Amino acid sequence: MNVTIEFNPQGVCSRHMKIDVEDGVIRAVEIQGGCPGNLQAISRLVVGMRAEDVVERLEGIRCGGKPTSCPDQLTRALRQALPLEKAQ
Repeated sequence: MNVTIEFNPQGVCSRHMKIDVEDGVIRAVEIQGGCPGNLQAISRLVVGMRAEDVVERLEGIRCGGKPTSCPDQLTRALRQALPLEKAQ
């Protein structure tokens, strides 16, 4: 199953995320806005990972005093578009 997720994050500096997932594995991530170096690093790190593993590792991360972060928003995009089990 190939899926392209288009997601507009809320409550963070990034404005748009595009995530390509093939058979449950993240193949590409593009994030617009936000901190370029950090978001480029996150994108490179998650490519090749199973979407479920990314959710498990990044869900709930906060940025400063915000209740969310760009990595957390990435997990929300994945959950919204893919049939993932709730991380424990």
